[in-house]
Amino acid sequence: MVHPNDAVPVSAKPGAPAVAELPSTQLKGPTWVPVVESRPGWRRVLLPSRPNGVTGWIPDSGLKSARSSSAVKVDLGDKKLTLSQGGRQVGSWSVAIGAPKTPTPTGRTFMLASLAPAKPTFSPLVLPVGAHSATLDTFGGGPGTVAFHGWPSKSVFGKAVTHGCVRVPADALNKLAKVPLGTPVQITD
Repeated sequence: MVHPNDAVPVSAKPGAPAVAELPSTQLKGPTWVPVVESRPGWRRVLLPSRPNGVTGWIPDSGLKSARSSSAVKVDLGDKKLTLSQGGRQVGSWSVAIGAPKTPTPTGRTFMLASLAPAKPTFSPLVLPVGAHSATLDTFGGGPGTVAFHGWPSKSVFGKAVTHGCVRVPADALNKLAKVPLGTPVQITD
């Protein structure tokens, strides 16, 4: 995964004109994105934009690189979240997922940010990922970004009741909060 020191142009192909810009910070934190392919002078990265799973090429200069030994998997069919580190499972939890009319999107994404609301109502932390709802253009004043967050009632876990976010137990939220930004997240049916 990489972090741009400054905003960088995003191209559809290496050397092509820029079609977007990847900021060095977003949601009050550093932008870290997974690298899915490398070519001399270029990195193809997963972007936190619509459509979900979209990638773009950024110049290889001015980037900090890091590796995450963590991986997050969400199985929508089983309504389970699994966290692995170094290839070993460190936790598996029953979670609440998107309701049928506001499903949690499937595919590959990544840990985008960690937000601690000034006045938390339902969760002390909200952990947005680089994916967006397929059915909601906006939610809660934002662009419909999907996130992991806690919930005050355990009765929701194991159910499809959210607007697309994944509600997780407190123990899972605490462990997810320690996962580096840019860590891959895989959401499957």
